[in-house]
Amino acid sequence: MNQSVNVCKETPEDYTRVIELTEKAFESLEISDHNEGKLVEKLRKSSNFIEELSLVAKLDGKVVGHILFTPIVINKGEQQFKSLILAPVSVLPEYQKMGIGGQLIRAGHQKAVELGFQSAILVGHPEYYPRFGYKPASTWGIKSPIPLPSDDVFMAVELNEGALSSVSGMVVFPPEFG
Repeated sequence: MNQSVNVCKETPEDYTRVIELTEKAFESLEISDHNEGKLVEKLRKSSNFIEELSLVAKLDGKVVGHILFTPIVINKGEQQFKSLILAPVSVLPEYQKMGIGGQLIRAGHQKAVELGFQSAILVGHPEYYPRFGYKPASTWGIKSPIPLPSDDVFMAVELNEGALSSVSGMVVFPPEFG
């Protein structure tokens, strides 16, 4: 990609544009419930929302992509482990396959580490996310509370090496995920 993409923290001025681009990014995906825009709105209003983990990609000042990480808990009986869920990552269809999603993911991971988070999980394409270090969450004994089409769509990444070595259990999604 020749043009310079600027990844920065989302601002309230970006909110409407982010909802529009999120809906456009998912509108042709069969696996989508087409509620990703509403999810972003709900998560922003949540007490869990961390502004620094809601990032936009701007190209020539235009918002063309967005990523959001939200704190979650992995429950193992008496033990609870903090993590993040990456959802959603959106890039306008005409800007997809240009590396913008990857830039957002890498910038989000870096910001998460700066804020003290050690890992992230997601539900997504098993052929896309492994290039960013994601592996099936079952690798660590991390389970999804919702039924999924296959084990390999529920993934986790260690943002610091060994961060998940002693972690296992059931992910507790924030209520905004319904």
